Amino acid sequence: MSGDLESISEATSGAIGALVSTTVLYPLDTCKAKYQAEVQAHRLRKYRNLSDVLLEAISTGKVLSLYQGLGTKSLQSFIAQFVYFYGYSYFKRLYLEESGAKSIGTRANLLIAAAAGACTAITTQPLDTASSRMQTSAFGKSKGLWKTLTEGSWSEAFDGLGISLLLTSNPAIQYTVFDQLKQHLLKGKEKTTEKDAAPVVLSAFSAFVLGALSKSIATVLTYPAIRCKVMIQATDDDEEKKAEPKSSKTISGVICSIWKKEGILGFFKGLHAQILKTVLSSALLLMIKEKTSATTWVLILALRRILLLRQRRLKLKSA
Repeated sequence: MSGDLESISEATSGAIGALVSTTVLYPLDTCKAKYQAEVQAHRLRKYRNLSDVLLEAISTGKVLSLYQGLGTKSLQSFIAQFVYFYGYSYFKRLYLEESGAKSIGTRANLLIAAAAGACTAITTQPLDTASSRMQTSAFGKSKGLWKTLTEGSWSEAFDGLGISLLLTSNPAIQYTVFDQLKQHLLKGKEKTTEKDAAPVVLSAFSAFVLGALSKSIATVLTYPAIRCKVMIQATDDDEEKKAEPKSSKTISGVICSIWKKEGILGFFKGLHAQILKTVLSSALLLMIKEKTSATTWVLILALRRILLLRQRRLKLKSA
């Protein structure tokens, strides 16, 4: 029972961190998505820099459109991080119990993180697809969640699932690097603290730096797949895109399109924007998670105690 509560505590604190970071950085996320989704054609580009997306929103008087799809994205982020952290904590605890090991090696950590990521991708893919379509639609023309999901076939709601499963390696790499760096840092601090002192925890600054570093490494290694996913899920607003065959929305079709129109460097278009957004987002998420995990644990234990007391009172009354 305590193990399940620990998993729930980890999942809740992670989900809260995701919700806050998603809301704070959402305008940047929208600019990034629209910039990544555009493919250069005939040497013409609508957006030459990430700032061009922001300037378009300002010049057209549609700054609030930078928040289009925020509700869906926040819901997707909250559910995704809850499922991920719960699965990661649960699989990690299960592995330690079954193997009898005191710690988890890098290879096992990667597998556990990938398994948790796969569960997350399958659970939240329709919301992920819908939020991407909302963000990449023309400013002021974003549709609601239900209309976005139902305007196509049910299978289209799972566009990019294959590449999402492939991208489970991204958080797997990120959290493995973060955990390894965290353990190394805490071991160094434990040596300098007294035995009877309170448990050593990461400071907010340390969690931020480790989160930024671990996410940077994961993003650089998986970025080509990230851009392909955005293009697969992007909405088709203009007539030229609508006239393209359906094959262009497959992984192979998107890869061929980038290669023909932009060359090998096209696979890394928007890398700086992705690193800026995801590093800030993940660093904030992990910092908030580290700071709220203890409070969340105390609240869950208090709630559990209240429920147990109520059950005892009901038993006494019925007796």
